[in-house]
Amino acid sequence: MTDLRHHGDVEATPGLVDLAVNVRSGSPPAWLRAVLHDAVDACAAYPDPARARAAVAAAHGRPEDEVLLTAGAAETFTLVARALAPRHAVVVHPSFTEPEAALRAHGHAVHRHLLDAPSYLLTPPPEDADLVVLGNPTNPTSVLHPGGDVAALCRPGRTVVLDEAFADTDPGEPQSLAARRDLPGLLVVRSLTKTWGLAGLRVGYALGPPDLVAALAAVQPHWPVSTPALAALEACSTPAALAQAETWAHELAGHRRALLDLLPAGVEVVGQPRSSFVLLRLPDADRVRRELRAAGFAVRRGDTFPGLAPDHLRVAVRDPTTSAAFTAALAAILERS
Repeated sequence: MTDLRHHGDVEATPGLVDLAVNVRSGSPPAWLRAVLHDAVDACAAYPDPARARAAVAAAHGRPEDEVLLTAGAAETFTLVARALAPRHAVVVHPSFTEPEAALRAHGHAVHRHLLDAPSYLLTPPPEDADLVVLGNPTNPTSVLHPGGDVAALCRPGRTVVLDEAFADTDPGEPQSLAARRDLPGLLVVRSLTKTWGLAGLRVGYALGPPDLVAALAAVQPHWPVSTPALAALEACSTPAALAQAETWAHELAGHRRALLDLLPAGVEVVGQPRSSFVLLRLPDADRVRRELRAAGFAVRRGDTFPGLAPDHLRVAVRDPTTSAAFTAALAAILERS
């Protein structure tokens, strides 16, 4: 049985170079840390989401009633599982496992629509699916599906939950559907975790039709998003912050090319990586993962993702110096094999 609750943070033991978690390494930028510090001083009052919701709505060109603020993107998947009663729920895999875990925890049967190696590009799920969940870019494959192919999944009577937690790692976000208000039943899930290094803050949001947003909000507890998280949402939705995120996305693309260029022979890069991580395939990957830990590097095992096997490893993209050290350690391990 696949362990749907296994995530990269379990691998990222303190003291190891963390290539297992797909969050931007290091602390948030100084200006964002200052925002969070000031927000702590306002924590005596209950959180007021008004300004953050308005900022997110403005950033995506949507009305405020189409914005749901959440305690991390993962909360949205639980809200979907609570609020909806799908007859035929489909999760497109390989992908982030929390949506399936949430659906199963709330008693929903789940059909796994497995994409084909080596490209893992999107293929149509069953026609009668009334709930379809997928990611773009997709964790763990780093595949970016054409936005038109994702949009074609939307139709009356079907809810499409689109996990765009990594969308801002793609320069310009040309495949994002976050601004699309014409697609029936589309719920786009976003996160501040990845680009801004805020995994511990638990901050995200969802964008969708007002009736769907209201249904999810109805099963959400009071004050679900903390005052510091709301301050971060507002600050990271400004034009200046979005421009900085775009700069980082271009920088990330260069760092990803450097990592791929340094990989030793015998390591297969799965698909065409387009996000802040790459999926690798190599023989005896579990042993290699353990030896990498002994060499000081934590990487993410792949076999807990439906559709992948024990010969898969997911590796986060870091700066070229870190990638050079990692690939040198990997090459040494493979040479000893």
